[in-house]
Amino acid sequence: MTHRTLAAVLTAALVGTAAPALAADYTLNVNTALAVNDPLYRGLESFRDGVAEATGGAVEIRLFPNSQLGPDEDVLEQARAGAPVAVVVDGGRLAVFQNEFGVLGAPYLASGYDGMRRVVTSDRFEEWVQALRGASGHQVLSFNWWQGERHLLTQMPVTEPADLAGVRLRTPGAPVWIETISAMGATPTPMPWGEVYSALQQNVIDAAEAQLPAIVGARLDEVISHVTKTGHINLITGLVTSAAWFDSLPEDFQRILREEALEAGDVASYGTRDALAAIEADLEAKGVDVAEIDTTPFREATASVYDELGYGALRDELQAIAAGD
Repeated sequence: MTHRTLAAVLTAALVGTAAPALAADYTLNVNTALAVNDPLYRGLESFRDGVAEATGGAVEIRLFPNSQLGPDEDVLEQARAGAPVAVVVDGGRLAVFQNEFGVLGAPYLASGYDGMRRVVTSDRFEEWVQALRGASGHQVLSFNWWQGERHLLTQMPVTEPADLAGVRLRTPGAPVWIETISAMGATPTPMPWGEVYSALQQNVIDAAEAQLPAIVGARLDEVISHVTKTGHINLITGLVTSAAWFDSLPEDFQRILREEALEAGDVASYGTRDALAAIEADLEAKGVDVAEIDTTPFREATASVYDELGYGALRDELQAIAAGD
């Protein structure tokens, strides 16, 4: 018996499951659009290492930054087909399968990480997780991967929605994002994140919107001059895989994956929170104007998005959960 096989047998004995023949029998490829210097990526490294330790190496997590496995939508389709892949993805992209997920990307739902964490660890959210399995064949491992509040990235100062009139602004293609950006006064222009740098450089688009760590990771400070801190979307994302692949694992490994994903999500999210001030200072040092503004006009302009997408009742329920009521 080889050392690897012996380790797998011993691991199986400890967790009370049948042993895989080799560690490679359980391999999960995780895709993210973000770069390796993003705080969220350190959370993914924590997930990889935690799963390896908790399963004695029987489950291997492989990380693919910078969308190496393709756009998020493509990886989601691979997962639907049962491939052993996972992707860090926002709720808007899952809303096409289970509508409630879209509300997580609605404007000004909550402030900061702690409130959003209450929402995505609630019993109400777990109902959506189970419904998604049946609707699309996706399994949420955890959804507490907070990437920060999203701001406007432009070539000119912005203080109110009227300043965005006629501005072609990149955003993800999900309805909640498109409606939000349109309500803010811009012309929403969906495209993959990996194309944003060149699109700004070549004037295919005029502006974008993103959280501070992503700006640095994509080097957008080279092709924008202003960041306006609207905080219009509090970006919470999830680690989503194939339900069929997940169900093929021993039950104890399923439990480990979800527990480790939740713990690693906290590593990523609190790391993001702690890095924001330094990232903002770095952007300013590179010549980008980072402006605090009164967000009231943007809050008022986007308030109707909830009702337009049928999320009015959910807004009130989730804001109460976020507040700890």
